Amino acid sequence: MARGGINKALVQKARQAILARGEHPSIDAVRVEMGNTGSKTTIHRYLKELEEADHGRGAAPAPLSDQLANLVAQMAAQLQDEARAAVAQEREQLAQERRGYHDRIHQLEIRNHQLETSCAGLTEHLQVAQQGLQQGQQLRQLAEVEVARLQQAERDQEARLQDREGQIRSLEEKHQHARDALEHYRQASKDQREQDQRRHETQVQQLQLELRQLQQTLIIKQDELTQLNRDNARLLAEARQQQKDVQALERQLEQNQRTLADGQRTWAHAEQANSALRERCDTLQGEVTRLSEAGASQGQQVQGLQERLVEALTQLKLLGNPPGDAGSANHT
Repeated sequence: MARGGINKALVQKARQAILARGEHPSIDAVRVEMGNTGSKTTIHRYLKELEEADHGRGAAPAPLSDQLANLVAQMAAQLQDEARAAVAQEREQLAQERRGYHDRIHQLEIRNHQLETSCAGLTEHLQVAQQGLQQGQQLRQLAEVEVARLQQAERDQEARLQDREGQIRSLEEKHQHARDALEHYRQASKDQREQDQRRHETQVQQLQLELRQLQQTLIIKQDELTQLNRDNARLLAEARQQQKDVQALERQLEQNQRTLADGQRTWAHAEQANSALRERCDTLQGEVTRLSEAGASQGQQVQGLQERLVEALTQLKLLGNPPGDAGSANHT
């Protein structure tokens, strides 16, 4: 079937109109006569059928030369029509290819624009990532400085604790010396009383003399005991001062722990800011954990020192009772 509603009758009518004007009914002329509609291949087929029908209805046979001339003219016209049809088909195919090329170029331009937009977005993301990396590096440097400061504070704290331990050991030695002196005095008083009792029956006068000497000695011993009580009071004041210093150290230790916790939060923030530094953050977190354990160990040491200080205070209270014991011995 012909495309666009073209049939053989329409082609025949257009051909007859062209022949009536004395023109050659070519494919293009017939197509123009029909209003530039219809396929050239279909028009060529209908024209060929109409020409064959006209030749079949011809009257007396023409001379051979005329038949050859007509045949050559028909073949030439047919070749021209076929050539025009081939050229038209090539043009139509070329136009289709050209439209395809234009569509492809348009798609490539759209794709190029999309790629440029994507490249701009990736460039922006890269800049943001670089800024984040720089911020992460700055946070890491700050965290390293904070960790170094905390480590130095821990070392200073440990040195102060060692000094306090030395002072407490010295205080304990003084307390031990005081206890030894008091024990020696009690033992000497006991020995003296035993000797006085053995000599009481036979040496009353000598006992009275010795009693006066003993009273004088007792006065001296009481003075020494008074001095010991003063020393004990001074040692007690020093112990209380030591306790205050220990409490100050505990507060300093708690402040260091809070500072250490702030350092941990700063480190956690640096880890969220840049995942590429996670391994370094884990390493520093382990270091911070070790410092926390060291701080806890120091807290235990401070607690031990407090217990030892309580024992020293108890012993000081026991040292404050000898004057009453001495008066009981004198009465005996």
